[in-house]
Amino acid sequence: MTAAAVKIETIEEPCCVHEDIVRRVGDKMPPAETLFDLAEFFKVFGDVTRVRILYALLDGELCVGDIAQLLGLTQTACSHQLRVLKNNKLVRFRREGKVVYYSLSDDHVRSMIETGMEHVTE
Repeated sequence: MTAAAVKIETIEEPCCVHEDIVRRVGDKMPPAETLFDLAEFFKVFGDVTRVRILYALLDGELCVGDIAQLLGLTQTACSHQLRVLKNNKLVRFRREGKVVYYSLSDDHVRSMIETGMEHVTE
């Protein structure tokens, strides 16, 4: 028997089902579209450059040039990543003349970065 056949058998013949638990959890499950949006949101954190930018912004607002210098990026590459972060509501910006400053959009983002760091450094 192949590994795929074993996997199919396991899926088709569960050892037990706790209908009360399945119903309770199922009632709390958000719609598939919402969970898709959540998965897309977390994909933003799958890029080390974007995570480095978010971590740099923990200390406060920075202009694009400072972020690029700090991370060893071109301003174009930095701006591209900042646009992705802005589109996902993780950073906000303000313009002062020709200079654009970025900061974390709110305390939720700060908390996610800090909690993630705690988790990976335990």
